[in-house]
Amino acid sequence: MTKTLSMMERSPRRREVLLGAAAGAAALVVAPAVLTGTAQAAVTADAAAYPAKAFAQTTEAAALKIMYGGAPTHSAAVKMNAPDIAENGAVVPVTVDTSMANVTSVALLAIDNPFTMAAAYKIPAGTNPGISSRLKLAKTTKVVSVVQSGGKLYSASKPVKVTLGGCG
Repeated sequence: MTKTLSMMERSPRRREVLLGAAAGAAALVVAPAVLTGTAQAAVTADAAAYPAKAFAQTTEAAALKIMYGGAPTHSAAVKMNAPDIAENGAVVPVTVDTSMANVTSVALLAIDNPFTMAAAYKIPAGTNPGISSRLKLAKTTKVVSVVQSGGKLYSASKPVKVTLGGCG
């Protein structure tokens, strides 16, 4: 004769499974908070090194002085691609690439934006310094890319006309 388990007899097993699943989920949520030392120090160091003042500047010279300590020289080795006419200033694609060695940083500036510094990237050693980004341009402006290589600054620039609906 086969005995069928009643709901009361099954419930403790079901509850144990649910409690175990809840404990596992809680462990996944709490585990990152429990991690200390290196991971937490890295996050804190990155936040402390963030150049917030450079992103708050309204001129190219001021942003570059705070970010890098000086001004770049124009270089044909810095290749920047941006559209001549951007139909939507909210999403303007810009790419920067260079064949220079020892590139440590790349920045993008939109000269006539309310805040000039639009983006900045740290480039780890041995990494391709090619950057692809989308900038928000307030109006027609010159876009400048700055590459830091070997402790020196190099740049390329291009005017980008921002239109409303592509009509000019």
